[in-house]
Amino acid sequence: MAQVQLAAAHGQPVQDDVSQAPLALRGVTVSYGAEPVVLSVDMTVVPGAMTAIIGPNGAGKSTLLKAALGIVTPLAGQARFWGTPLKTARDRIAYVPQRASVDWDFPTQVLDVVMMGLYRELGLLRRVRPRHIAHAMQCLERVGMAGFADRQIGQLSGGQQQRVFLARALAQRAELYLLDEPFAGVDAATEMAIIDVLKSLRDDGKTVVAVHHDLSTVEAYFDRVFLINRRRMAEGPVAEAFTSDALQATYGGRLSDGFVARSA
Repeated sequence: MAQVQLAAAHGQPVQDDVSQAPLALRGVTVSYGAEPVVLSVDMTVVPGAMTAIIGPNGAGKSTLLKAALGIVTPLAGQARFWGTPLKTARDRIAYVPQRASVDWDFPTQVLDVVMMGLYRELGLLRRVRPRHIAHAMQCLERVGMAGFADRQIGQLSGGQQQRVFLARALAQRAELYLLDEPFAGVDAATEMAIIDVLKSLRDDGKTVVAVHHDLSTVEAYFDRVFLINRRRMAEGPVAEAFTSDALQATYGGRLSDGFVARSA
């Protein structure tokens, strides 16, 4: 039976085998000052599933991903990918950052952005072959952006930019996809296009982890959920962990009055 870890388990290490987990965090603590942003967090990502990381603003959701990827340095704890350090697994991981964190004024074309996902394959000489361009165009086609290949990235709408960054991640042919608020600030059509691509990745056996803020779509979009408010609050299949008790413990008075979750 799938394990659900609730608030009562705070601070207790998870005892499961992590050798097959695409991502496992153990005791991760991150601080940007005197106060920890993430405090002794354990998390185990299940392979071949879509997992949402949810919690209130300032709960440490994005920081948790950045700590796993070494973008920020934890004060304590470790991240393992398939049981190994990040440096041995980088080729198997794709990351889509928050759109707001990207300099969209950088003068580059859409196709060039997607080609960045092939930098390991291209090697030091960056010798682009027709097959590389064909693959990049296939990725753009998959997100509905093939007709924009020659467009400057800064000329696109927010939703179009997000699709391009997803295409860049697809170009990497990764096994684990980590996305930081992929639906933030996009239109409904883009949101559905993105979720369709992510579900197709899941159906192909890939693993998807996304920082997510819209509680109303968690059940429709994701298989598993990880609730955080600086500490791990709950973790497990949506049907078991996405409950009113877990949400109340995570959000407290910041939980929207209009949102109703199932009872525990």
